[in-house]
Amino acid sequence: MASHWTIEDLKYWDDKIREKAEEFGLSCFPQEFEICDHTQMLGYMAYSGMPAHYPHWSYGKAYEKLQTLYEHGMSGLPYEMVINSNPALAYLVQENSLCLQILTIAHVYGHNDFFKNNFTFRDTQPELTLSNFKLRADRVRGYIEDPSIGLHKTERVLDAAHALSLQCSRNQAIRKLSASEQKEQVVAAAHPTHDPYQRLHKQPEYVEPDLNRFPLFPEEDILLFMRDNNLYLADWERDLLTIVHEQARYFIPQIETKIMNEGWASYWHHKLMNSIDLPQDLYLEFLVHHNQVVRPHPGDINPYYLGFKLWHDIFRHCQVSAEEEHVGKPRKGGREGIFQVREVDRDASFLRRFLTEELMREMDMFEYQPKGEALVISKVSDEEHWREIKTTLLKNVGMGSIPVIRIEDADYGRNRQLYLKHDHDGRDLQAEYAEKTLSHLYQLWGRDVWLETRMNDRKVCMGYGEDGFVQKTLGRFR
Repeated sequence: MASHWTIEDLKYWDDKIREKAEEFGLSCFPQEFEICDHTQMLGYMAYSGMPAHYPHWSYGKAYEKLQTLYEHGMSGLPYEMVINSNPALAYLVQENSLCLQILTIAHVYGHNDFFKNNFTFRDTQPELTLSNFKLRADRVRGYIEDPSIGLHKTERVLDAAHALSLQCSRNQAIRKLSASEQKEQVVAAAHPTHDPYQRLHKQPEYVEPDLNRFPLFPEEDILLFMRDNNLYLADWERDLLTIVHEQARYFIPQIETKIMNEGWASYWHHKLMNSIDLPQDLYLEFLVHHNQVVRPHPGDINPYYLGFKLWHDIFRHCQVSAEEEHVGKPRKGGREGIFQVREVDRDASFLRRFLTEELMREMDMFEYQPKGEALVISKVSDEEHWREIKTTLLKNVGMGSIPVIRIEDADYGRNRQLYLKHDHDGRDLQAEYAEKTLSHLYQLWGRDVWLETRMNDRKVCMGYGEDGFVQKTLGRFR
């Protein structure tokens, strides 16, 4: 049964946790908490945690699904939900026990520190998060209420934009070249490189670069390309594409650091809860909840469990190194080591650097494949296969599960048709999703669209135009 608590209780434990967090060296945004009931929490979950969001049928669908699962006991509520904003905003469910509230507060400070210090979040403008989401919501509602636009047209553009929103540049640290810089690079690349032995070698012929090709470099930011280069889009349509793109850019760092972020918050809630002198009854309840959070999920990856194990292992290795190099300072060295990793990595590099054969074997990591109607274990983390399992995991973390598709030619056939290419990494596209995505591309571009990919070791070109979906096999892939 839920323990009774008051606002004063929460203030008391929040003060203690914040004091300990500062003592341990965590650097956080100012933290705010909002107490909500389970219905409000379901609403925040449907809106990705945001207190304000533009309306769209998909969010209503998400809410109905969450509510149905919750009411039938098939899914519970998250212990916490915290927003990457400055000040940071987190939600506490009023039905939770005092112990759960304290645990949630401790967990939130871990997330807060991660949001503030990990490099992938540096361009998310956390001080503007809440106001930006509210402004976008107001703009979309304005289009819905405009008699010349209305709900149907607005949602049709949003449907297409949502489907394409993650087809964008994944590394925000790489600056996009301007048009003039792209031309300079193309011209420079066309000239033969300096050869100190040119008297001995046949000189390569100079090939005039095609500066009329558009785009000059393959383009990943599909929504922005549509916005900037389809002259037939109305201003309100361009604005909707901008809104969806900006929202996707805000959430991509969270997708890219799920394991690190949840593991970091779990590592610090465990450390904080063990340092604030909890009464015995609360401490025993904490252990139960903690073990539920960081337990392995058979047949799936629990990011809390995997991240928690890795952060402890990293701290241990940093501590040993510190003891060897600076006798008498193991704690400081271990802490400095994990703070540095927290700042400079994302899930893919985090796992590549620190997920060892020993840890994989300890966590009984394996790979499975469908065989008929059953799932069969195909590889286990032994000396022979652990690297292959790790490679498979790396392909599927963060944005790794999203296909990389780039615009190669925006005037294909000299008829403003769009030609895209899938960067095939050994995983074929799912045909039904590819067809639907191409229909959205066709809607936004207004001309035929083509996508080159590879399926069953054959080069395939899929297209969508006035007559619907077509697929052509171009030959066996070599």
